[in-house]
Amino acid sequence: MIETIETIAAPPPRPTHRHDPVVADCTVVIPTYNERENIDSIIARVLEYPRFRVLVVDDNSPDGTGRCVADQARTEPRLGLLARPGKLGLGTAYLAGFRRALDEGAQFILEMDADFSHDPGYLPHLLEAAETTYDLVLGSRYVRGGGTTDWGMVRQLISRGGNLYAGIILGLPIADCTGGFRCYRRQVLETLDLDAVRSNGYSFQIEMAYRTYRAGFLVGEIPIIFPDRRVGNSKMSRRIVIEALINVWRLRLGLI
Repeated sequence: MIETIETIAAPPPRPTHRHDPVVADCTVVIPTYNERENIDSIIARVLEYPRFRVLVVDDNSPDGTGRCVADQARTEPRLGLLARPGKLGLGTAYLAGFRRALDEGAQFILEMDADFSHDPGYLPHLLEAAETTYDLVLGSRYVRGGGTTDWGMVRQLISRGGNLYAGIILGLPIADCTGGFRCYRRQVLETLDLDAVRSNGYSFQIEMAYRTYRAGFLVGEIPIIFPDRRVGNSKMSRRIVIEALINVWRLRLGLI
């Protein structure tokens, strides 16, 4: 079942002061590869909210992203680093982060990008919707109140077309099943067979939404505004798009 919340117009105001650290029951998983220009700022913004802790999953970034996080983690108890030996893909990074968060007792597991295309100000909205109503909450660009900025026509067509394509083939009534800004209740990730997830790029988000929906969990969408990344280079590639096109059919046919 899919429902949509359409009343959120903007992120809440940032906290005006820091609170003493508490045992955070919400883990924000952030995968990184060459995000040194963004990582300090994104961590600081997320940790302004005392309910959240951050788990960075770094794929041995050549620019030293992992070292930056490791340095911070020595003095910040709500920051963790999962260092991997090489560039192993977005999907496996999230799955590794999910498993670590579950092992550490997180009740809510969120995912977001490191490049500020996902505004940390929306995190409390995602959490509130998961605590009160939904098993999986998606930050959606394509419900009323959501949108994108700084995107060219080609990128808009690829994104909207990809969501329409996946929705039609999979019978998935979700406006934005490719977005990577979302919040899972612990029960969802404990119930799904994470070892069976095969998508590793753009289609990972589609597969996770599809498996959650098919398992009978309640999925909701809240609107977000999605700008282009502030600095650095996009990780999107033609190979990732092709993988998504193929994997949607593989999901439909039960091959993965």
